[in-house]
Amino acid sequence: MPELSQEAYILIGRYVGNRADLATLCQVSKGFQHATERLLWNTLNLRDPEDTISICRILSTTPRVACLVDALSIAATEEASDSEESVEALPDDYWDTVAAALRRMTRLRFLTVHLEGASDASMAWILDGCTFQLRNFHCDFTWDNHLLTFLNGQTQLCDLYIIDFKENTSDDNASPFDIHSLPKLSILECTFTEAVTALVPNRPVVRVKTCFSKSGLEDKREEMKDLLAKLRLSRKHIRSLDLADASYNPDFSLELLAAVVNTFSTSNYLRYLGTLVLPIDGRERLSFYALLMKLHRLQCIEVEVSDWDPAPITPAALRALMLELRLYCPTVTRVVFIYEFDRVAMKMADSLCVLDNESNIESLWRDV
Repeated sequence: MPELSQEAYILIGRYVGNRADLATLCQVSKGFQHATERLLWNTLNLRDPEDTISICRILSTTPRVACLVDALSIAATEEASDSEESVEALPDDYWDTVAAALRRMTRLRFLTVHLEGASDASMAWILDGCTFQLRNFHCDFTWDNHLLTFLNGQTQLCDLYIIDFKENTSDDNASPFDIHSLPKLSILECTFTEAVTALVPNRPVVRVKTCFSKSGLEDKREEMKDLLAKLRLSRKHIRSLDLADASYNPDFSLELLAAVVNTFSTSNYLRYLGTLVLPIDGRERLSFYALLMKLHRLQCIEVEVSDWDPAPITPAALRALMLELRLYCPTVTRVVFIYEFDRVAMKMADSLCVLDNESNIESLWRDV
């Protein structure tokens, strides 16, 4: 078979419909092997435990292949058995095999680890000895010294999700969080505001998603005050701020909006803001709109309307609320309405207010 250019091999490989055919194409010739192996191993999405172990064994024993992996997603699921009383644990060698493979993936840039129903999330030790520099890291691990040490060594990481955070680990030999680590961090999603206050200062963070952890009003006010103060210490202007809460209170929501305006209106870079309770009372709603008017670049806002009666859940009702909001804040082109945990987005399209059925509502805060 005559040799083709490397670009031709890659182009042919991209037209192959599935991974099984790619594996077959690898065996056609050396030229195809070199090109299609990159396509075959570039992105791995591992869910089944046995498949994960099998593939990770190949990677741990074949460095040539392991260095081709650019993005890896692992879903470690412990499922309930038929009796619904016990949990089907992962194989004993599961995490050891994953760890061995990770140490071989020297060029990995995107890593996602989902723990679904896991009885033990203290698995960050699998990152020990890894040399790759990530750009995107989604981590469901418990915050411990292993995870802290790993993050301290990451210089290219831009996008970070962590489900756990502790200001001090239980390990007496724990390394301090290096103030010079994560120098490129720009997107931070975390469950606790304490992680924001620790990670944002002196880093170029522009997009943040987190959740209030305090329940008492005074405690929550202190949490809000500390959070916004630390957000101001980012090396870049905050563009997107998504703040969830266990329970949404209209009065606190108005306080939060006022505090956000006082914090960010002078820099005037905020594009996305949520989640705020949209007041029912007309006068309170006017106060709400008056504050929004000071955010001159706001493009998307997320509002909670669960207490409204009747519920504004029809397209006509949502359209009316969005157009009312735009009278005072015309820069807003998309509104996410939350009613009883359901999210519906409205957007402006060709001067019309219509349902947004195309956007991924959960990731809008990342896109503005």
